[in-house]
Formats: sequence, structure tokens, C-alpha cells
Amino acid sequence: MTMDWEEFLDPYIQAVGELKIKLRGIRKQFRKQNRHSPIEFVTGRVKSVASIEEKIALRGLSIENLAQDMQDIAGLRVMVQFVDDVDEVLALLRHRSDMTIVSERDYIRNRKKFRVYRSYHVIISYPVDTIDGRKEILAEIQIRTLAMNFWATIEHSLNYKYQGNFPEEIKLRLETTARMAYELDEEMRKIRDDIREAQL
Repeated sequence: MTMDWEEFLDPYIQAVGELKIKLRGIRKQFRKQNRHSPIEFVTGRVKSVASIEEKIALRGLSIENLAQDMQDIAGLRVMVQFVDDVDEVLALLRHRSDMTIVSERDYIRNRKKFRVYRSYHVIISYPVDTIDGRKEILAEIQIRTLAMNFWATIEHSLNYKYQGNFPEEIKLRLETTARMAYELDEEMRKIRDDIREAQL
């Protein structure tokens, strides 16, 4: 089966565009009311065809079930200042009527002992209106603090370089920096009220 990738990905591109506007709109509303916004900034992307094909080969997925089996073709990242803001963003997402939460994975509180990656992942079903009618799109929203995001971005780059086979020295340094990022988040949590007051 040959895939028309442009046609397949168009609704995902539309979904990411709409969701970025909506999530940034939340931030704007908080700011207008002189309230602390749990959302610091929002980014989004649609997976490249090469990345999709690589994942298909890696996981043995079928093209026919791709829209259901690959839940992160459309991806958004919501950056927050404080760990506690993650719960506020989740509450906002859970109360929206324009999307449905399909699943949640908490990699912040429920970390495996030796897992250093920290983030909260939410899979949503989001309706996109096209000229051919309504299409439900699955999208992944990752919620992270700035410290978590900094660490994950560096780790992701190194992962590409080493193809997941990190030299022992790099592995130890990543674990050390993950601990430092965690401690930074904890310290910021302790002085959160002072920071919020100063920002307002």
C-alpha cells in the first residue's frame, strides 16, 4: 500500500496549529487577569515522514492502523515554571470540552528507580474539521518544567549520537545532571510564592 503522506499528515498539521493557538490563549487569559499562568510557553510539531517510517519499521506497525497505533504523530510540549504547575495544566486539559483525554503517563512521580527522564504525557483525541468532514486525531501533549525540558533535550540529542548505547562516563554524567535538574525544580518550588509575587 502506497501512502499519500501529505494527505495523511494534513489533519495533524491542522490539529497542532489549532492546539498551539488554544494553549497559548490560556496563557494570555491568565496574564490579562494578572494571574500566574501555569503555561510558560508551548511548542508543537508533526513527526517527519522519515521519523514515522523509522518507527513503523522499529515497532512492526501496519500502515492501515497507523492513526491508532502511533499516538504521537502530532506532538505538543507545554513548558511550565514549577512542578506544581503540571497539575494545574492537567486540570485545565481535563475540563476542556474540545478534546478528550485518552490516556496519561506520569514520568514525574512514577519514575522507575534508575529512569532519569521526567515528563508528564497526555494522549488526547482532538476533532479536526476538514472539507471532507470531521476527523478525530490522536495527539500527545508533554508537560514539563523548564529544567526537565533542558535535560530531556540534551539527552535526546546524545541519544541520536550514541544510538542509545551511551558510554559509561556519559551515562553517569546524565544521571548527575538529571539529579541537578530535579534539585533545581525542588528549590524553585520552595521559593515559588516569592517568584510569582515578583513576576506579577
